[in-house]
Amino acid sequence: MVKQLQFLFLLLISTLSFAQTPEYYNSIDFTKTGEELKTELAELISTTHTTYIPYTSSTLDTWDALKTSDLDPDNLEDVLLFYGYNQTSTVTMFNRTRDKDLTCHVTECTGKWNREHVFPKSLANPNLDTSYPGAGTDVYNLRPADTEMNSLRSNRKFADGTGNASVTADGLFYPGDEWKGDVARIIMYMYLRYPTRCLPVNVGSGNAVYSDYGDMPDVFLKWNAEDPVSEVERNRNTEFESIQGNRNPFVDNPYLATLIWNGPEATDTWNTLSVNQVEVSDFKIYPTITTGYVYIQNTTQSKIHYQLYNILGQRVMSATTTDKIDLTERTKGIYILKINVNANNYNYKIVKK
Repeated sequence: MVKQLQFLFLLLISTLSFAQTPEYYNSIDFTKTGEELKTELAELISTTHTTYIPYTSSTLDTWDALKTSDLDPDNLEDVLLFYGYNQTSTVTMFNRTRDKDLTCHVTECTGKWNREHVFPKSLANPNLDTSYPGAGTDVYNLRPADTEMNSLRSNRKFADGTGNASVTADGLFYPGDEWKGDVARIIMYMYLRYPTRCLPVNVGSGNAVYSDYGDMPDVFLKWNAEDPVSEVERNRNTEFESIQGNRNPFVDNPYLATLIWNGPEATDTWNTLSVNQVEVSDFKIYPTITTGYVYIQNTTQSKIHYQLYNILGQRVMSATTTDKIDLTERTKGIYILKINVNANNYNYKIVKK
């Protein structure tokens, strides 16, 4: 039995770590969650960030990067304008696309685009300086935006809302339904890349109760789950890896945010990290990622015998219950929960955070 369970763990871990996961993440231990996973990803995107490009230069600069990364898939002569939503509007600040060469380099820029710092320069500590290559010129934080829309956003904190981009009743900024997931994943990247300088709580409003340490506003976890990764986001990852050397992990797989900060379950792009609720006849096991209890929705109210095995295949718990299993005293890690129902055995992977 122990050998069978050890084999099952090896199979699970192998699948968890490598199946459909980009080679870029080969050094990451995806059996980890929370701060441990966050630390590993932060180290990866920092050590692979090998090239720092200037903000404006006669050589390759951030203008050049955005002209290739943020192209409209339907017209490669245009860039997509962040926060934009109405291409036919006569009010140019609402436009969604613009000729990639209509860039703003002077004071009068109506109908042109410039570079939006999604994490505002002034809300970082210290400020994001663009006078030399560094955090202020990190292309993952830059998006093309209509100059007037960029000014409307200014350095307002982000707030939840619905519909198109707008200033909220309390003077904050909603980026629009199309762009809110992009915003969330950029803020998450900036936090991992510059962990003491770019704090999400300084740029996002509202509660931060999902995350264990209150460091990620709930609104960003909500947006990350609600707004799927776009083709442009994926293209930016490809382009910027070739320019800077690193990637945005939350674009590659939004579910990484769920593993780190909890909150609404985002899409597992690789289909290897998430564990869905399991239904068998008259009962359901949930949640399978937990900090304390695993609950059993048992409509029959019959007693269920269970055994819990650690990653070494050693049995660490064995008992009978009808409604819940207390894992509060278990150490963090991955376990196999074996349940016997009506003479049938079922095995589930449980992650204790």
